[in-house]
Amino acid sequence: MATKRILATITALAALLLLAACGGGAEPTPTPTKTPAAQEQPATPTPTLAPVSVEPAPAQEQPAAQPADTPAPAPTPVIEKIARVTADQLNIRSTPSTDGTIVKLALTGETYTVLGQSDDGQWLELAENGNALGWAAAEFMTVEERVVEAPAGQPSGGEQTAEQPTQAPAGGFTGSFAPATMSSPDYGAQVFVWWREEIRDRDLDLMKEGGFNWIKQSFSWESIEGAGRGQYDWSIADKVVTHANERGLKILARLSLDPDKQGFWAGAPPASGDAFAEYAGALASRYNCQPGAIGCIQAFQIWNEPNLAREWGGKRPNPAEYAEFLGKAYRAIKAANPNAIVISAGMAPTGDNSDIAMPDDLFYDQMYQAMGGNSNGYFDALGVHGAGYAAPPELDPAEAASNSKYGGYRFFAFRHVEDIRAIMEKYGDTAKKIVLLEFGWTFDPVNPAYKWHGADAGIDMFVQADYLKRAYQYAAANWPWVGLMSLLTMPNLDWLNDGNGSDEEQYWWAIMEPSQINAKEWRPAYIELCIYLNSLKGQKCIYDPNQ
Repeated sequence: MATKRILATITALAALLLLAACGGGAEPTPTPTKTPAAQEQPATPTPTLAPVSVEPAPAQEQPAAQPADTPAPAPTPVIEKIARVTADQLNIRSTPSTDGTIVKLALTGETYTVLGQSDDGQWLELAENGNALGWAAAEFMTVEERVVEAPAGQPSGGEQTAEQPTQAPAGGFTGSFAPATMSSPDYGAQVFVWWREEIRDRDLDLMKEGGFNWIKQSFSWESIEGAGRGQYDWSIADKVVTHANERGLKILARLSLDPDKQGFWAGAPPASGDAFAEYAGALASRYNCQPGAIGCIQAFQIWNEPNLAREWGGKRPNPAEYAEFLGKAYRAIKAANPNAIVISAGMAPTGDNSDIAMPDDLFYDQMYQAMGGNSNGYFDALGVHGAGYAAPPELDPAEAASNSKYGGYRFFAFRHVEDIRAIMEKYGDTAKKIVLLEFGWTFDPVNPAYKWHGADAGIDMFVQADYLKRAYQYAAANWPWVGLMSLLTMPNLDWLNDGNGSDEEQYWWAIMEPSQINAKEWRPAYIELCIYLNSLKGQKCIYDPNQ
């Protein structure tokens, strides 16, 4: 479908949403889009999948003078059987036979409700989200039992009890959590749903409707533990996590500190490593995806671009220091949730090797050396940044290095990610995946540091849409080692605070216009990706103007 034809009818697709408006403030933003200083031109662990249980309300004490009523019998607990897939891939079929039509391909670690089994015990009938799904071979699944809530209206004990609030936050999630697994590739985007409560649900719905499986959201250290060590404010985090969980969206939480934050109680890295690990562990414990947890965060990114001095306490980047910092956070997160996916920070693409920056490939190589060539105990997936700059997604990095119009360095190509993969292979780390924490294209016609690889390179909003889709397609065809690819970016409403979003460079990377709650202002990228990603699931994009 021609992208230009899509835009022709986009303006007719404004939709009204009614949400309560409140909140405000600045939100941390991605930082991979800085043009490198050297530019001269202008593994996935088995997930734990379980519902959040609701604690029964405590019995109210009856006055002593009141005659004792006959105790009501305790309700019989409801036992539910859950089947967990143990094979890498498992066909779910329409009938209990290999002749049955395949209705779904289940992946290792996924869980389903057991409705029954075949007469010979070789097949299990499965359900998903309350709906019958099909049959799967029992030998490739393990079955466990769990107690679900007593039927509605029954008390939790012998006495009559008054209705009590649950431990979950208002509007908290009470279903089954999405598993901590990644397909190759998997699909996500940076979102800004922390401060602007009035558009939080709208933007999360747009991610789900767009066919994305993951959101990447900053859980900045200073926003949660800013008051001092151990003084956590979970009020916003609870809402972000539970609202994403409700929609079946997986969460990649970026854990970092605003580099411009002055006077933070824990100081700067690497000296803050122990305190940061405590913070990461507290976050992973609260949202550990277990029964009774308030919510589920499936993956954690540890810091951001430590190959830049501005992100490393103003000191020269030091891969060995970051490896130690990363290992502390890894251990804290795994102690709280062994199934969480821990991802190393992505590095800023740069050719500068000085006191203020280090090239990403050099940083990764020295990081592996500091880990003794073995990443076990440090990360489950390697985080990488993959901005495309002026080049189409399929361009060989050698062409970007030899052709000045693309910038003259290999890192000015999206496929520079393959250079980083080669480092993993050098150290034998082929079993683990790369996660693209940030990638995309800007069509900036305004900001000099970006327009050379934006509008001046012939990239407009139509080309941006095409390149993003082609990047996903290229990865699907050529990168079996890639996991989540989180693109830049859903819009941030705060870009409009000064009345002019165009002077904010990130505005030009976004796949939608920043939109107030009473409107959805499209760009071709969202519509094109919505059509493409939904087609992979056998669905249609509800915003396709041509359907």
